[in-house]
Amino acid sequence: MSERTVGIGLAAALFRLAPSALRWWERQGVLPSPRRTGAHRRYDEADLRRIGVAYLCHVTGRMPLAEARIVANGGLRNHRWKRAVRDQVLRLEAELDQLTAARDYLSHLLDCHDGDMATQCPYLPDELIKHTPRGEIAEPDLIKAARRARSMPGRRPVRDETAAVDDETLACEGCGQMIRAGLLGRPRRHCSAACRQRAYRRRRMVVPTD
Repeated sequence: MSERTVGIGLAAALFRLAPSALRWWERQGVLPSPRRTGAHRRYDEADLRRIGVAYLCHVTGRMPLAEARIVANGGLRNHRWKRAVRDQVLRLEAELDQLTAARDYLSHLLDCHDGDMATQCPYLPDELIKHTPRGEIAEPDLIKAARRARSMPGRRPVRDETAAVDDETLACEGCGQMIRAGLLGRPRRHCSAACRQRAYRRRRMVVPTD
């Protein structure tokens, strides 16, 4: 066993990852298959550096694994990785703009001196028009606006409360695929257990495991 290599446990621990994460990245093509001593993976310095690049892209930079793979396997003649990075920067800038707007607006709400904003704030009707889809309806009265909402283009159809629950379709929080709600229990939020796990990992900023 070379003194200049380490096993998968130490390689993963260096970046506070689970060994199963490195195996997953390997299966997804983010990392090349390392050399082995018998059945055991061995990682040299170059391998550790490549794991570090994958971590920087996927965990620190929040890139999807498919794009992190492009960067981690980049080379002098492969400029795709720079395009992948630029695309992620643009996505993050868009998210940052949204988060900044959200922060600024919530900070603005702190200036409200009313105890119950919903019933007391005189500025609320204008705020709803400016910052919610309610503003798409040119009707000053909220009740009348609500009644007109069902006929507005692009609005979600109003479901009869007596209709079967499984007539309602929702978007999977993991992949965006449309799914049908079940007849019993809470509405389904994911199309499969795998999508549920992926959504959970994104929320937790944890890489996929076996």
